[in-house]
Amino acid sequence: MSPVPTTAAAPLDPPERGSSPWHDAWLRLRANRVAVAAGLVLIALTLLCVAGPWCSQSYWEQNLDLGATAPSPAHWLGTDILGRDLLARILYGGRISLMVGLVATFVALTIGVTYGAVAGYVGGKTDTVMMRIVDILYALPFTIFVILLMVFMKEPAGRLDTWLRNTAHLEGLQGFGNMLLLFAAIGAVEWLTMARIVRGQVLTLKRMEFIEAARTLGFGRRRIIFRHLLPNVLGPVVVYATLTVPAVMLLEAFLSFLGLGVQPPMSSWGALIKDGAEKMEEFWWLLVFPGGVFSLTLFSLNFLGDGLRDALDVRAAKD
Repeated sequence: MSPVPTTAAAPLDPPERGSSPWHDAWLRLRANRVAVAAGLVLIALTLLCVAGPWCSQSYWEQNLDLGATAPSPAHWLGTDILGRDLLARILYGGRISLMVGLVATFVALTIGVTYGAVAGYVGGKTDTVMMRIVDILYALPFTIFVILLMVFMKEPAGRLDTWLRNTAHLEGLQGFGNMLLLFAAIGAVEWLTMARIVRGQVLTLKRMEFIEAARTLGFGRRRIIFRHLLPNVLGPVVVYATLTVPAVMLLEAFLSFLGLGVQPPMSSWGALIKDGAEKMEEFWWLLVFPGGVFSLTLFSLNFLGDGLRDALDVRAAKD
């Protein structure tokens, strides 16, 4: 009897590799060319602001004999009325503006995320009282509140600058006290919307099965809030952060325009725009170049925020 022919077993297909929601969001973001271009512009501007002042002329060195001159090979973006190189001052001012935007946003998110998560998870009378406080603060005019904080806390900030200069011998940090006050003042009023967003997310999540399981296992409130709830609301938090940074930078520019921002010899994009607006009829470049860089940064942040919102929106991705 002839042997029965055997057939080779077909090779098994390799198992499909799982994909996390964050990886899917990254793929969707990468497919958005406008958001990617905006991110690259922001990276380039940040690198220029960080490394540029070290490679360019001094931002504070005055040349009164030179005065305000138009753009030239010696000074690519011209000089201001004190003969200081405008390119160097824009790059240095970018450090201040970006730092204010990032640090004040971090302060606002830290307060808002914690406040909203606690209010949403605890619920009951605690939630009612906490959110009524938010409503009262919402009723106050933000800009006036920030201005009042800047005015009333100006003396402590001045004492800090004096201490840094005389006791710690840190001349390079002159004006640091006013910057610290600026971070605190802006961060103190920008957290309210974030608190409402996180509270709404937490109210939905705390009824889900994995939170019930965490309660059944005996986990405390702090662990449930910070290890189970907050990681699941990072999407809206990231999107709101990218939209808060330009809002904070605009507020800083407005305060600098009123003379309440960073003080000379330090500078920011808002302070440069203020100086340029006063001399725009005679020296157009003092307003056009700082305003152009500031506008480009704000546009890039908003485009990146829109791209992140679309990438992190799972329902839109399914459609």
